[in-house]
Amino acid sequence: MTGKILMIEDDVDLGIVTQQYLISSGFDTTLATTCRQAEELCSRQLFDLLIVDVQLPDDTGFELVSQLLESYPEQRFVFLTARNNKESKIQGLKLGGDDYITKPFDIEELSWRIHNIINRQQVRRSADLYIGDIRLVQDQMMLVFQNDHQVNLTEREFEVWKYFALNANRVLKREDILLAVWGENDYFLGRSLDVFVSRIRKLLSHSNNVQLETVFKVGFIFRAPNT
Repeated sequence: MTGKILMIEDDVDLGIVTQQYLISSGFDTTLATTCRQAEELCSRQLFDLLIVDVQLPDDTGFELVSQLLESYPEQRFVFLTARNNKESKIQGLKLGGDDYITKPFDIEELSWRIHNIINRQQVRRSADLYIGDIRLVQDQMMLVFQNDHQVNLTEREFEVWKYFALNANRVLKREDILLAVWGENDYFLGRSLDVFVSRIRKLLSHSNNVQLETVFKVGFIFRAPNT
């Protein structure tokens, strides 16, 4: 089982031990120790799941998740905390958390809980994604426009389209796109991104309400009506 995990835990020793175990279990796991660091990482790449400690040095995990959901409403998360009381659990579940895990926890059990959450999430992601009058057929990596024009995408093209779609109507920095889709930021990948952007703009001629705008010296805005 694979998946991108962001663990937000200010206990560095616990965080590192858990991170290493999850990596050995096949999860691409990144560790953050503050809310600000987590926000920065989430702005640069997409994560399949956040593991969020409730007590963090610069804010609560509840506040962090509430803020992230404003920009990333599809983000999945679980809370990891020493608070073993009904009120905290209800607060976490009200935010839409997939689970609420109390410390101390069994690390193998945590790994399987993550496995099950991501597996369910990947099933959900097989559903079509609508971007204005465009349908992104995820399990076939295909675009379908309102005029029934269909376009098959390569895997990388699909990832670019999906990133733009999930971050519609936001200023997207070039370096953040490169890190999220390619995993690194360099000059030659930047030229590749330009090629992808040019192709996207050509395909958008089939759309009546979706546009890709350039933000000078910054990046792009993928404008789409709320659906």
